[in-house]
Amino acid sequence: MITTSNLSKTYNDVTVLNIENLDIPKGQSFGLVGNNGAGKTTYFSLLLDLIQPTTGHIKNNNVLVSESEDWKPFTSAFIDETFLIGYLTPEEYFYFIGELRGQNKEQVDALLAQFEDFFHDEILNKKKYLRDLSKGNQKKAGIVAALIGNPEVIILDEPFANLDPTTQIRLKGIIKDLAQTKGVTVLVSSHDLMHVTDVCERIVVLEKGEVIKDLATSEATLKELEAHFSGVAEV
Repeated sequence: MITTSNLSKTYNDVTVLNIENLDIPKGQSFGLVGNNGAGKTTYFSLLLDLIQPTTGHIKNNNVLVSESEDWKPFTSAFIDETFLIGYLTPEEYFYFIGELRGQNKEQVDALLAQFEDFFHDEILNKKKYLRDLSKGNQKKAGIVAALIGNPEVIILDEPFANLDPTTQIRLKGIIKDLAQTKGVTVLVSSHDLMHVTDVCERIVVLEKGEVIKDLATSEATLKELEAHFSGVAEV
C-alpha cells in the first residue's frame, strides 16, 4: 500500500531522515516510535506532501505522493491542531470535511453518532469554536474528522497525547477496529510504548532518521522496546 524508497530529508547539510526501504501493506496497523528528533513527524510530513524529499520518494497505492494528488481522496490524517479550522464549531468543521470527502450532512451525522462515547459529551452542541476547546478535545475532533469519508489510509501523529485514560482506551478500540475489522491502513506515531504495542501489529523504531528496528508485535515487544530506550537513555 505504502512504499518508501531511498527517501531522505536534509536541512542545512543535516540529514534528519534517511530510509532506504520501508513497505507498509494494506490493512496493517503500523507504529512509528523514537525519541524527539528521530524523524517521525518528518516522515509523516513527507507522506502527506507537506514537505518535499531531498532524495527518493513515497508511493501511496502506487501514486507518487510528491508528484500527484491522486492519493488524497483515500488518505486522511490528523497531525496536530493546525489541521483544524479554529474559527469553526466542531459541527461546522465536520460538515466542511464531509463536503470535501463527498459526504452529505446525514452521512456525517451518522458517523458522529458512532463516537458519542469518544466525545464524552464535550464536543457537539456546545456552541464553542474549535480554538476554544481544550487540547484533548481538539484532538478528539481532529481524529474523528480524519475518519470521515471512509479513507483507506489514516495517519495519526501522537494521537494519545493530551487524552484522559478513558479516551485513550476508547481510541485504542477505534484504531483496532479500523485495521482489524475494516481493513484500513493505520499509521500511528507515539511516545507511549504501551499504547503503540497495544494497537499496532508492527512497530518501526527510528533513531536519528534511520530505521534501526522493524518488529512484528508480540508479547515480548514492549519489553524489547523498553530495554532499547533504556539503553539509549544511559548513553
